[in-house]
Amino acid sequence: MTAIISQAFLQHYWWIIVSVLASLLVFLMFVQGGQSMLYSLPANDIHKTMIINTMGRKWEFTFTTLVTFGGAFFASFPLFYSTSFGGAYWVWIAILFSFTIQAIAYEFRSKPNNFLGKKTFDLFLFLNGSLGPFLIGVAVATFFTGAMFTLNPMNQVRWATHWYGLEALLNIRNLTLGFAVLFLARINGLLYIINTIDDEVLIKRSGKALIVNTIPFLIFFLFFVISLLVSKGFAADPLTGVISVEKLKYLHNLVQMPFVLILFLAGVIGVLYGIGITVLRRSSSGIWFSGAGTILSVFSMFLIAGFNGTSFYPSLFNLQSSLTISNASSSLFTLKTMMYVSFIIPLVLAYVWYSWKAINNKKITESEMNSEEHKY
Repeated sequence: MTAIISQAFLQHYWWIIVSVLASLLVFLMFVQGGQSMLYSLPANDIHKTMIINTMGRKWEFTFTTLVTFGGAFFASFPLFYSTSFGGAYWVWIAILFSFTIQAIAYEFRSKPNNFLGKKTFDLFLFLNGSLGPFLIGVAVATFFTGAMFTLNPMNQVRWATHWYGLEALLNIRNLTLGFAVLFLARINGLLYIINTIDDEVLIKRSGKALIVNTIPFLIFFLFFVISLLVSKGFAADPLTGVISVEKLKYLHNLVQMPFVLILFLAGVIGVLYGIGITVLRRSSSGIWFSGAGTILSVFSMFLIAGFNGTSFYPSLFNLQSSLTISNASSSLFTLKTMMYVSFIIPLVLAYVWYSWKAINNKKITESEMNSEEHKY
């Protein structure tokens, strides 16, 4: 009996879920963006404490989303997980290490008898804030630029270089997306600080830093997008699964999926509008427009990478080893079972929103930091 819900439908469904989680993760990396400015933004120690505490109240959201994103990717597209983590493991180890030291820093920074000292944990937070977004951006860029791997008939991965993923750092397009994600995280971090901290001096310094970080973000982001649209892409034949190189593939994807194009443009406008109202009107609500824009933009980029007969993880060493949502997915039974489980996601998102509002019911002040018993 033919299944009512086809495997192709479920593959697209789960790519959408993975894309949503990825877009939420990039938005929530405003925590890392704030941490990356611990040595440049605050004018004094109390400012640093205020920044760490406003970010500290949200760091678990980012960490949990990262874990959920990885788990969803593993369950729905296990061949990508085994290929990338089994071959490009140095990049993933570096990413996981940066998030591990972040958790350690928030847990022990203000604990009594901290023999390492606060400065050590401040350095941990800075490293996570700087390396985390950058390396994730580089890793995501390989969805478009490809990686050096090959798969045998048993789907066992062999990496074609001894750098095991670090060679991605030699590709200028990978680096530009890495820096674009880093500066986007810093922009959202600054907007979040302006929204949640009640300190005139720090808000003024954040406004100036916002302009400084917007310029390189636009340069790196536009370079990556333009180079992506004019470059060759990797197309998968819907009938045979054969992978071929196609000129202007990602531009074709945008044209052939106009809804995705609209979402992408809306996302870019949202980010720019959030920055604009903060700089020009000194609004404290810019994070919501920029955050929504970040989510839409990243979501659209993932759809461009995986939909419309596109290889979302191309192999530069053996073209036919390239991964698509068709050849990298779990079985029909697994995808269908997980689909039913995914129906609780709206409830989880509602709880996250409720928790977010409860935590942010009042802005952080200097007096609170001086009197608060529990602070990071």
